[in-house]
Amino acid sequence: MRHIGVISDTHGLLRSEALDALAGSEVIIHAGDVGDSEILERLAEVAPVHAVRGNTDYGPFGQSLPVSEVVSLGPEGSDAGGPLAYVLHDLAELELDAGEAGMRVVIHGHSHRPAIEERGGVLYFNPGAAGHRRFSLPVTVGRLTIDDDGNVTAEILDLGEVP
Repeated sequence: MRHIGVISDTHGLLRSEALDALAGSEVIIHAGDVGDSEILERLAEVAPVHAVRGNTDYGPFGQSLPVSEVVSLGPEGSDAGGPLAYVLHDLAELELDAGEAGMRVVIHGHSHRPAIEERGGVLYFNPGAAGHRRFSLPVTVGRLTIDDDGNVTAEILDLGEVP
């Protein structure tokens, strides 16, 4: 069993509650609108990090992040590879058929709305926003669990009544 932490839309704010929720992750995926490099440095103290650029990631820092990334959800160093995740910030900018491209999961952010949806054998996962509260939306992160057969399940972790 493998646990992957998923976070998005920190916008420069990494809450201690988010770090606590991501503890125990083998890998962390940040789906954009990071805010600054310090966020990724702090996440890397928990687990190796993959991150993509969001629409508010500007300047040299933002340019250092890829627009999208394919991440293997299998164990590090495994010859089997494991299921693949396609990571981008805004789902509206997805320019491929994820199933035909061999993806098992599409991870995205941008809307600040946590969502788990399966379409055509592909899991579409938005962990919601972990940074500043927007509107009446919850402050959340996510977790992917990959079992020994490569099956992927997703869950939303609500960080509670944080300001």
